[in-house]
Amino acid sequence: MTNPIAKKESHLRAVRWWLVFMAMLIAAMVLVGGATRLTESGLSIVEWKPVTGSLPPLSQEEWAQAFEGYKAIPQYREMNAGMTLDQFKTIFWWEWSHRLLGRFIGIAFLLPFLWFMWRGALPSDLKRRLWIIFGLGGLQGAVGWWMVASGLTERTEVSQYRLATHLVLALLIFTAIVWTLRRLSDRPPTLASIRLRVTSGILLVLVFVQLYFGALVAGLRAGRVFNTWPDIDGSFIPSADRLFFEQPWWRNLFDNTLTVQFQHRMMAYALFAIAVLHLIDALVSRANPAIIRGALWLALAMTLQATLGILTLLYEVPIVLALVHQGVAIVVLTLAVVQAERMTEGQSARQRQELGVAAG
Repeated sequence: MTNPIAKKESHLRAVRWWLVFMAMLIAAMVLVGGATRLTESGLSIVEWKPVTGSLPPLSQEEWAQAFEGYKAIPQYREMNAGMTLDQFKTIFWWEWSHRLLGRFIGIAFLLPFLWFMWRGALPSDLKRRLWIIFGLGGLQGAVGWWMVASGLTERTEVSQYRLATHLVLALLIFTAIVWTLRRLSDRPPTLASIRLRVTSGILLVLVFVQLYFGALVAGLRAGRVFNTWPDIDGSFIPSADRLFFEQPWWRNLFDNTLTVQFQHRMMAYALFAIAVLHLIDALVSRANPAIIRGALWLALAMTLQATLGILTLLYEVPIVLALVHQGVAIVVLTLAVVQAERMTEGQSARQRQELGVAAG
């Protein structure tokens, strides 16, 4: 006879490992997407075929058709005219891999999810949360095509607005999974002061803002200009007429390469300062050791990320360094999510109890 408690623990472990795997897949997806952007590969597939597009061209004729489709868009005519078929295949494989990984993530999420529901391993609250995450994943696929479509007719690259939306949505899904994982962990409540809870929440919000700014920098190729530090355009703070020459003024925040890079730099400084203050506050107030460790790791990760950002800028965005910078950004986000969730008293224990009851 199966021990009910052992069954509950088995279900809990399975759900947690599944969510860990999903978080790792999404992190890999973000990095592959970054490589796709850096290699200018994102517009190499000019059709959206969610099912049949899973297969790459299998004959010389199919490769020729795919290449002809790429030749019809502005990016080929203005940037890659004269490209050979072999060169086209290189960028094609990056984009195809990115899309294939997206399809695999959808399957890797849905099938275990359905199995866990069939086994009665999920409480209603967790099921609702996971359905929302799955819905966001479906929306992400549509947003990805919406992004690609912006570069097929008049532009030589995708819209930086849509690129930033695509990235932030992916990281929002990643955050939801990490947060859910934390709620399923077996740990005692962690008490924290209101100030520590507020600063941890501010850090998480600002990390998302910074990731959005970073996507704008990538979309505008703004990292390939103003490659000096700590000055930018000849001074630490550029003149207002250089930062806000476009009308209306707010468009500079999204379209002006100088303004976009400058706000990315300033947000990095702000994040670093707040992370250090958060750590000092945790130490001075003698917070729970878990909170102190979380604040320390977050401050260290912020320091590393800022250093990588400076090096990426100074060396004019080499692919390897840029991908490491993006990878550490995911680490920073993960640590910020964990620290913010850690401040919510008692919720994880209750969630775990509910899961145990459902699994029985």
